[in-house]
Amino acid sequence: MGLFTALFFPLVFLMAMPLQAREFTLDGDFSRDTLINMARELAKEPYQPAAEVPDELGDLEYDEYRAIRFRPGQSVWADQDSPYRMQMFHPGFFYKQPVEIAIVEDGKAQHLPYSADFFSVDPPAEVTLPDEDIGYAGLRLHTPLNNPDIWDELIVFQGASYFRSLGRGQLYGLSARGLAVKTGSPEGEEFPIFRAFWIEKPTPGANAVVVHALLDSDSVTGAYRFTIRPGDSTQVDIEATLFPRVEMTDFGLAPGTSMYYFGPNDRLGIDDFRPRVHDSDGLLMKNGNGQRIWRPLSDPDTLQMSAFVDTSPMGFGLIQRERDFNAYQDLEAHYEKRPNLWVEPLGDWGAGQVVLTEIPTNSEIHDNIVAFWKPEAPMKPGQSYSFAYRLTWGEEPIAAPEMLRVEATRIGRADIAQPTPRRLVIVDYAARDNQPLSDELPKVHVETNNGQISNVVVRRHPGIHGYRVAFELDPQGAAMAELRLTLTSADERPAEHWVYRWTEEG
Repeated sequence: MGLFTALFFPLVFLMAMPLQAREFTLDGDFSRDTLINMARELAKEPYQPAAEVPDELGDLEYDEYRAIRFRPGQSVWADQDSPYRMQMFHPGFFYKQPVEIAIVEDGKAQHLPYSADFFSVDPPAEVTLPDEDIGYAGLRLHTPLNNPDIWDELIVFQGASYFRSLGRGQLYGLSARGLAVKTGSPEGEEFPIFRAFWIEKPTPGANAVVVHALLDSDSVTGAYRFTIRPGDSTQVDIEATLFPRVEMTDFGLAPGTSMYYFGPNDRLGIDDFRPRVHDSDGLLMKNGNGQRIWRPLSDPDTLQMSAFVDTSPMGFGLIQRERDFNAYQDLEAHYEKRPNLWVEPLGDWGAGQVVLTEIPTNSEIHDNIVAFWKPEAPMKPGQSYSFAYRLTWGEEPIAAPEMLRVEATRIGRADIAQPTPRRLVIVDYAARDNQPLSDELPKVHVETNNGQISNVVVRRHPGIHGYRVAFELDPQGAAMAELRLTLTSADERPAEHWVYRWTEEG
């Protein structure tokens, strides 16, 4: 993911409001109920755009903004016996709408005022830091994640309702958001923002840290509670209570935002020394029936939205399945170290659909993939709606070792001798156990809603302890085809369902 990539989207241009004194992080009693009541009352009033920083900060160039650095010695709790430390981001550049921050200790909230003493400016940049309390652009929490002597970044909240985390030994990749509203809508997407944060002071030896946030937008307000547990995979439990200002039919829960530029299934027109470039290579779903479905990502020529109808989903997420450096050959980006983001509902989410949006891109600096859960029932004003879910940043959710998992998807021209519209599709399946495969080859069923499928072949793939399925798609003039492949083993090994949207490339 390119620097600031995921944060370009929420910068909706609204009439700038004058910068005001703190509005939400008042000193005094604080609990989750306090925040829920605050969000409820805020929803009764028309939306007021967030205040903006002075022009001298909002007009900063990229290099000038990057020169403003938080002084590590000023980290919150740096002088205390705490397993966590907090640093803040300076407002300015693209981050024109500051947020308020408060520290909660023993049920009491205390506003954390902005201070220029928290920051330094690297030469040769010349930036005058203000004296007044202008707020912050966001925050990040640190903990000794990889080394007991190093305070690694654990999670970052910055820009609209974006945040991102990672597990041990990983690098930042995809992002999450508090809520998606009107994604892919012709009238334009709405980007809710976190207006204020309350961070509970961790106790010595605590294995988790808690962050509260107030969400606000034209359509909705919300009270969020994040319980963050670092580890090999970092878990973030989220409790969200939403208060719509208007009836909402086009919204998404637990949205993830990632980048997919190219890979073995869509390299047409790519001139790059690297075999693949992406933060995530597939959407994994575990539906209400317990089936695991794998949908490889793509970079289409036109915006594509796919919906996977389900009831009571068990989980879904954007996954970086390929973990071999040789598959990427990027010594700087190290895409093989990007985290997965798995969403696990805590409670029954009922009927709805997993929505996948794929946006055309011509560069890896742009995030172009969005996935979220869209409930079937709308949210209505005057009512509250509560949802809970767990985000796991790190390893892919474990499948049974005997399961045949999709290892790779490759697509290319079906005729090596001459041009043809027919496409050859290769899908590799691999098991993770050491038990021998059945002597009998599995049965394969491939279907499409457009065009024609032919030459379906399955054979053993000893290199991956699995099988290779090959088939040809003749689009027959269609610009798009929904493909589905199921594998049935004679020894009753379970197998992931493979689905893919093929689109004609220009």
